[in-house]
Amino acid sequence: MAKIIGIFVVFGSVLGGFILSGGQFMALVHPFEVMIIGGAALGGFLQANPGSTFMHVFKKSLSMFSSRFTHTFYLEVLKLLYEILNKSRREGMMAIEADLEEPAASPIFSKYPAILKDGRMTAYICDYLRIMSSGNMAPHELEGLFDMELASLKEDLEHPSHAVAKIADGLPAMGIVAAVLGIVITMSILAEASNAQIGEKVGTALVGTFLGILASYGFFGPLSTALEHDAKEELNVFEAIKAGLVASASGMPPSLAVEFARKTLYPAHRPSFSELEQAMRGS
Repeated sequence: MAKIIGIFVVFGSVLGGFILSGGQFMALVHPFEVMIIGGAALGGFLQANPGSTFMHVFKKSLSMFSSRFTHTFYLEVLKLLYEILNKSRREGMMAIEADLEEPAASPIFSKYPAILKDGRMTAYICDYLRIMSSGNMAPHELEGLFDMELASLKEDLEHPSHAVAKIADGLPAMGIVAAVLGIVITMSILAEASNAQIGEKVGTALVGTFLGILASYGFFGPLSTALEHDAKEELNVFEAIKAGLVASASGMPPSLAVEFARKTLYPAHRPSFSELEQAMRGS
């Protein structure tokens, strides 16, 4: 919700200030300027990134308006960890083999559809529980394996924000390209144009610069930062899962292993100790 409000504040402040200062709204409406700037930015994006990145960034951008990394989601991750670790402690690691092989059919995983919907997170949990069930890896070795995967995961999660940041950096220059083209058109009609026509053409060229700068600092720059925050929150959940599983592999009981995971989460939406304790009792 805050992001939607932010977009309206940018539009309202810029356009409102322009109109209240005596400007005409239609003076800013130039579709061909938008086509030049937007097309050049899109073309540069497609050249700089793998083909799959466009749809990935598009989907991530739409999800920015309703983040799933909430207090409830964090609590569900911790409850899932507790249930699966508690079952493995009471009945042995072999008892959770069916849960790991078919998470969608698992009575435990099926309680948490938000986590099950995230294929990467589900696979991450299941893979390391399988490794732990082998019983042949020391806790520090398991932690080292976690760290290697988290390093590559960090690069993958942060790629959308880096890609959008590059576009944000280039948009003012694309605006200048549109402005230069507008000046070229103006120069080509100087001989027969009136002062009013020349002024209109120059104004159109300046709108190109205005649109490029506004898009960069008003929208794509903030979007890049929002994507970066989202990546950090998602990575933090993976780090919390790592902390809980490594603690369990070190011999900690499930309730204490999950506390290690809880303490790793960012404080903004981290469940309290009593909330987690009640949730574990409910499980």
